[in-house]
Amino acid sequence: EVRVQASGGGLVQPGGSLRLSCATSGFNVEYYVISWFRQAPGKGREWVSCIRFDTGTTYYTDSVKGRFTNSKDNAKATVYLQMNSLKPEDTAVYYCAAERACYRDTDSFDEDHWGQGTLVTVSS
Repeated sequence: EVRVQASGGGLVQPGGSLRLSCATSGFNVEYYVISWFRQAPGKGREWVSCIRFDTGTTYYTDSVKGRFTNSKDNAKATVYLQMNSLKPEDTAVYYCAAERACYRDTDSFDEDHWGQGTLVTVSS
């Protein structure tokens, strides 16, 4: 059973940093890609980035390139999203999800492969 859970959200001032965690359990994450999505108030769920757990290969949407960085801890089967230089437009609920490839549309994910989101608020 694929289980993922995002955590680490909070309130941060513009220009600040946060690190989100995506803890995985119940499956061999080495065979999966962990993706991050976000959903701002009143908007659809937007793909942010993904990381192949076996190779560490990462991809990012253009608006976060150079500011967000994925990393992983093999021993903890956990993925991290380091978010620097945060902007008010980064405010959203952030979700992690697991699939066999780096899909950028939510429809490609099994509905059970999503965790509960964590709220990131960037505001002064």
